[in-house]
Amino acid sequence: MNQDGSRRGTDDGVMYRRVAADLRDAIADGAYGSGGKLPAEAALAEHYGVSRGTIRQALALLRSNGLVTSRRGTRRVVLGTAPVQSFSELLSFTNWARSVGEEPGAVLDSMVVRPAGDQERERLRLEPDADVYAVLRVRTLSGRPVMIERTVYPVWVGELVARLPVNEVSYTEQLLEHGIVFADADHTIDLAYADADDARLLGCADGTALLRELRHTTDPTGRPLEWSEDRYLPGTVAFTVHNSIAASAFSRLRHAGPAR
Repeated sequence: MNQDGSRRGTDDGVMYRRVAADLRDAIADGAYGSGGKLPAEAALAEHYGVSRGTIRQALALLRSNGLVTSRRGTRRVVLGTAPVQSFSELLSFTNWARSVGEEPGAVLDSMVVRPAGDQERERLRLEPDADVYAVLRVRTLSGRPVMIERTVYPVWVGELVARLPVNEVSYTEQLLEHGIVFADADHTIDLAYADADDARLLGCADGTALLRELRHTTDPTGRPLEWSEDRYLPGTVAFTVHNSIAASAFSRLRHAGPAR
């Protein structure tokens, strides 16, 4: 035990996550409002009966999730309530959802085998007459529809996906068991407008502006595995990027036309 009565060792490793989860829930419920300030570290430590070091760990976790500012020594300011994905987490919606305390879900709307389009052939490096497996799914966070996932797989991957349970939560995890490793991905983030399928599955109006992520994923040898377009409801997710002077592949792209 510390002098202040807080527990040490592995208990702190559990406690800071519990404190972070409780504060995350309070932020999501609007207890502090967007732009409001959290209580001081000392007040939080007294409230939860833990050390200030544990509180700092909890706040660091909230900061990494994009929920509070990162200024140490001052009261943290609440930035917003949308769960945040870092670009390193974009390979797996399921893993990210679990990391922020949400229960991921998936409902398969359709899976068809059809001829590949021009862009799909280019992205997946397919022959002119090649087929693809096209999958349309709605992804959920704790039962709430938040994202439409349109993924196109080359046949050798799609055949494995077709054998999975209808509403399998994580294709990535299941394909890994078959030796398919999602190693590298290129991401483009922009806006798109909800079409009839988006409106039907997300419960939004046709034409609603949605946050769009385009993803091209390859295995460790550079072989294409998927070409995907994910569309998120506004306010359900945000993305965070860490830049480094040592290495950064982040760039801005100018879109030539409307996102529709």
